[in-house]
Amino acid sequence: MSAHPLIADPADPLLDDLCKELAIRADQIVGVHDWPGEQLAACARYGVYRWFLPEQWGGSAWSDADIVRGYLRLSAVCMTTTFIITQLTGACRRIAACDDGALKAQLLPDLAAGKSFATLGISHLTTSRRHLAQPVLRAAEVETGFVLDGFSPWVTGATHAQFVVIGATLDDRREVAIVLPTQLSGVSTPEPTPLIGLSASRTGPVQLDNVLVDRKWLLDGPVENVMSRGTGGGTGGLQTSTLAVGLSEAAVSFLQQQADRRADLSAAASALREELNALRNDLLDVAGGAETCTAENLRVRANDLVLRSTQAALAAAKGTGYVVGHSAGRWCCEALFFLVWSCPQPVMAAQLCELAGISD
Repeated sequence: MSAHPLIADPADPLLDDLCKELAIRADQIVGVHDWPGEQLAACARYGVYRWFLPEQWGGSAWSDADIVRGYLRLSAVCMTTTFIITQLTGACRRIAACDDGALKAQLLPDLAAGKSFATLGISHLTTSRRHLAQPVLRAAEVETGFVLDGFSPWVTGATHAQFVVIGATLDDRREVAIVLPTQLSGVSTPEPTPLIGLSASRTGPVQLDNVLVDRKWLLDGPVENVMSRGTGGGTGGLQTSTLAVGLSEAAVSFLQQQADRRADLSAAASALREELNALRNDLLDVAGGAETCTAENLRVRANDLVLRSTQAALAAAKGTGYVVGHSAGRWCCEALFFLVWSCPQPVMAAQLCELAGISD
């Protein structure tokens, strides 16, 4: 049996074919038990997971700008699947950035091919639970590795993952980033709590009860602020903004389709399209290395646009859009996620000012 052809670049017609496959089921994966296994398998067949990794580990080594273009296409048709992919690729990039060649050779080829699944458990070291006096996931260094105790609160797809790239804090406040094999004794994954949107991503806690993780799984540390080193685990970067822009594309396209039949929608659709195109161009410029604007500025604008454009789509759909199963209602719920997903304090402050009608 011949191998499935892989998407070569963002202009490849094969990406159109994949997006059509994802779009067919997008409105059906809304509940906590609707894990998009078929969608993720399709992404593996088309080589999506290879975009983010070097060729030596089975990757396609796409440029940052091309990755943004790919994410824009995927998130416009299925946010849940695309969000899950961000967590997988974040884990893969953390592994690829480590200095352990043997660990990379062991894990990355299968992850790139979609033969295994890894995810991230780092939010408690970045934006979630940082305000607590005691770390929610603690690490104690022992001769053979690290004993982890506590929990990671927001881990996407943990019940389906063979590995979690996880962060933990030692008593002296130094931190480690380590690969956690989920089959280890003491690891458990409680049933995720249903969310307002993206419940099918099965994002929830991973519990660790004095889990001994061998030192061979260590990616980085112990050091202070381990997540500020390397790639794959930062917050407020282009990845989150990209998905918000992709979701805005879905909403604005819907609004434009409605405007073709209803002239009263034309002005709003045109204005939102113009704003979206400008934001998309700035996003691609920054991804390509230009200093058009900051990542923080992009995130604030993307958050604002995704909230307004999805609500505009719902308004255009009228009562039909408020019925469960309509894309416009789903888009509105998904847009709310950007208020809480990896939202650094400056972005949150700017968003609150915008919502309160307070000018800068």
